Amino acid sequence: MIANFGIVLGEWRSLATGFLNTVWICALSGALSLLLAVFVSMLLVSRRHGVRRSTQGVVDVLRAIPFLMLLFIVYYCLPTLHVRLSSWTCGLSALIVYNTAYFAEILRGAWSHLPHEQEEAGRAYGYTELRLYRRIILPQIFIAAGPVLGQPDDHPGKNSAFLMVTRSPDLTSWPTRCRRSTSCPFETILVAVALYWILCSTRRGRSSW
Repeated sequence: MIANFGIVLGEWRSLATGFLNTVWICALSGALSLLLAVFVSMLLVSRRHGVRRSTQGVVDVLRAIPFLMLLFIVYYCLPTLHVRLSSWTCGLSALIVYNTAYFAEILRGAWSHLPHEQEEAGRAYGYTELRLYRRIILPQIFIAAGPVLGQPDDHPGKNSAFLMVTRSPDLTSWPTRCRRSTSCPFETILVAVALYWILCSTRRGRSSW
């Protein structure tokens, strides 16, 4: 078995490529999802009933469906509507949309527990809606939601494993390619699992700081 691990690690170039591809798509999708979630959370607490209800409905639907189903919709269904995207763009878009729904709901929950007196005091000092949100509300809800945001932060790493259906050269697709050349399926899977564990453990440790 040790010799087989040596054979598998001999494919370190393709392994490093798959691992780095997974890292960058997780980091990019996580950052963009959080940025979009800030604006979606504002819609979730909008004073306009129609805007609030429609946004909440979209968020609920995205949180209810499995990520793999959303990926199928983006990768297989959009081309029937003459919208053709690369495999990486499909995977990145699906991750951003899916995680934005989770992040936005977490920020909305943190906002709902914020004392209303602080918003009223901010308006009394002349803060407009956007400035009030940026200077007073957003910093506090980020602090309150920080520990919870670390939980779905694992989703980009785990859900990125499904990107192999788009034939993207990520960490999950690497064992399939490596198994054909090394004939060591068990060892290749163990190496991929270890790298996913490192990726998710690093994220969990960073979110607890």
